[in-house]
Amino acid sequence: MRVDKYLWCIRIFKTRSIATEAVKKGHVSVNNQQAKASRDVFAGDKIQVRKDQINYQYSVLDIPQNRVGAKLVDMYRKDDTPAEAFEHLELLKLAKEHYRLKGDGRPTKKDRREIDGYLDDETYFEELNNETK
Repeated sequence: MRVDKYLWCIRIFKTRSIATEAVKKGHVSVNNQQAKASRDVFAGDKIQVRKDQINYQYSVLDIPQNRVGAKLVDMYRKDDTPAEAFEHLELLKLAKEHYRLKGDGRPTKKDRREIDGYLDDETYFEELNNETK
């Protein structure tokens, strides 16, 4: 079975055209070799897929006849993706939250709500008055 069709059949990609596009862009390798969309996949092959900034690693257990349901996917592939890859994704999410440096441009809605909440606090104004006396 073609590698793009296999990736679509075991539900790694939503459509076959998205799977083909990923293979063309070089996001898929089979047995540590860059794959073309027409490359055949056999049981025992190792597939690496770069998707959403994670390098997923799969072992091919069997070849399905056509697209399978989500519950049956584990009969055809084994997920060998290391846990560190998912931890790296969590770090990227945290980094994106603090991307905008303080003082750069206008405040976001979240920043504005925090400022309003901070200024509405009466204890803040009492502390300011006590410090100036």
